[in-house]
Amino acid sequence: MTLTETEWNGASPETGYAHWQTGSLKVLGAISFSHFLNDTIQSLIFAIYPLLKNNFALTFVQVGTISLVYQITASLLQPMVGFYTDRHPRPYSLAFGMGCTLCGLLVLAMAWNYDALLIAAAMVGMGSSVFHPESSRVARMASGGKYGFAQSIFQVGGNAGTAMGPLMAAWIIIPCGQHSILWFSFLAMLAIVVLINVGHWYGRRRTYKGGGSKGHQDAKSAFSRRTVTISLLILLALIFSKYFYLASITNYFTFYLMHRFHLPMQQAQYYLFTFLFAVATGTLIGGPIGDRIGRKKVIWLSILGAAPFTLALPYANLTWTGILAFAGGFTLASAFSAILVFAQELIPGKVGTISGLFFGLAFGMAGIGAAVLGKLADMYDIEFVYHICSYLPLLGVLAVFLPDIRLKKGIDD
Repeated sequence: MTLTETEWNGASPETGYAHWQTGSLKVLGAISFSHFLNDTIQSLIFAIYPLLKNNFALTFVQVGTISLVYQITASLLQPMVGFYTDRHPRPYSLAFGMGCTLCGLLVLAMAWNYDALLIAAAMVGMGSSVFHPESSRVARMASGGKYGFAQSIFQVGGNAGTAMGPLMAAWIIIPCGQHSILWFSFLAMLAIVVLINVGHWYGRRRTYKGGGSKGHQDAKSAFSRRTVTISLLILLALIFSKYFYLASITNYFTFYLMHRFHLPMQQAQYYLFTFLFAVATGTLIGGPIGDRIGRKKVIWLSILGAAPFTLALPYANLTWTGILAFAGGFTLASAFSAILVFAQELIPGKVGTISGLFFGLAFGMAGIGAAVLGKLADMYDIEFVYHICSYLPLLGVLAVFLPDIRLKKGIDD
């Protein structure tokens, strides 16, 4: 699957690119498939909220707290995992993280009270905290210099998995009950097998490249510290905008549709799937376009461009609600790959740390958003939540202040 060190160092650019197209592209496919399995499992938590709310007589605040525990567990640990693995790469940590997710899934299936639900959410969050920064590093290693494309392929696997959650809930869990979640443990086991093989490739690749990443840690940014700091703050604000809005859809869209349009639970799940499918599709497009026209333009157009759709959604009928949710999800989703690669290029040599920070912040914002929006839904109503959140994409105007980063082509560093 990989070249020896001598073959790699002596290869021409054409040979190196051909190598990427064969062996490394397979690894990119494997890590994207693992992301699909991982996020399919994780999205089940959100997709079965109506079932859990009925089974355990939960309030919206309690529903939001489940998300908060999951997201905060993931967000707090991810930067630390990324920081550590920048210095001490652990090729098989991916399989370990998936093992944590498997344990959380088993607890969720057998949960007997609200506290058990929180434990399950924390275990799944722990698995996510290990999986995302290291798998993002593998995607960059297997990119062949096409960093935006590689991150999009990696991300689309996760978003496609997230989109599958509502369908799996509608087809299997809601009709068969909470214990049917046990069937999805086989997905986690399959992912562990795939990730062990990815770990083999990761370990061999480190050996061929000299066994470490110290040279990359010493890399310097092309921008001043002030520019880097301001740019990171802008990117973090955009992450807040994107993931607070996504939290309103992922956690409460089914409740919104059931409340406003009196849809049955299963039909509401199909609308949620439509939105999440749009997110997956938009993610696939954002990275390659960023490679071609520049990531700043993609970030700006993606987040600010979603505003017309989000602003109109609270006033739409059922048909237009579905259309606007699809359009808004598609537009908004194309930003994350561009944001992540933009940040990695701002601070070169810190792939794990940057990936952990941005994935962690994304999870953290989603968790805080779920809890805050749940409180607002209890205090007022679920429609009020969508009126407030509709303004969040307007923060996309901040992207105009980001510096221009010229893409440097080449085989993976």
